[in-house]
Amino acid sequence: MPSKIQRYKHDLPISYTLGATLTYEMIKCRPEIVDRVYINSDTDTGSGIARVLEIAGENGIPVEKNDKAFNILSPKGNCYVIGEFRKFRAPLEKGNHIVLVNPSDAGNMGTIIRTATGFGVKNIAVVRQAVDFFDPRTVRASMGAAFHVNVEYFDTIDEYIERFPENKRYAFMLTSSQPLTDVEQQAPYSLVFGNEATGLPDFYADICRSVRIVHSHDIDSLNLPMAAGIAMYEFTKEFWRQ
Repeated sequence: MPSKIQRYKHDLPISYTLGATLTYEMIKCRPEIVDRVYINSDTDTGSGIARVLEIAGENGIPVEKNDKAFNILSPKGNCYVIGEFRKFRAPLEKGNHIVLVNPSDAGNMGTIIRTATGFGVKNIAVVRQAVDFFDPRTVRASMGAAFHVNVEYFDTIDEYIERFPENKRYAFMLTSSQPLTDVEQQAPYSLVFGNEATGLPDFYADICRSVRIVHSHDIDSLNLPMAAGIAMYEFTKEFWRQ
């Protein structure tokens, strides 16, 4: 029996992709988690919609016209395809990681996931308290990259370190005296970033190599997705030269 359509909540076992591009990317990457696809009765089956319908059909995923779903899940009226999927487990694998400590903004987290996927760093550790990875706003900001990565939550940074003691940890902190461009990079690595407003607590300098991204004094700091993107570029640029 189909599940009841209801606005997303953290404790629900399902979430949603709002838009044709996200829904297509989800079905392409993880068809086994998709329950169904909704389309709006006003939908013009252009190329983007047609791709979704085609890949849904290839994977035996039900498609239904259901305007009520759009009224509940995307009331602004600028969305014509919604995918419903079951939340999935994607434990971290060994290798290079991004570590987000107490991220509080769904858009920022989604943007970082998208950037990490672009640079080939597909393991994201999240230290609670933190924004919900399955929040449709996070998924939307990732532009579908959420279905390409492994994301695992940890209650403390110590729990993460215990799982991956072999990783060299680099904490991005405004108080560090070592510029990113001078850092000797060692793999596997963990690039550690703090909360958007408060950054990382001082004790992270004791458990990681602290690093700062040099910028002008005209600003206090870079925003979190920008800092993470710069760090990822610096740590992966040699790979992309090959």
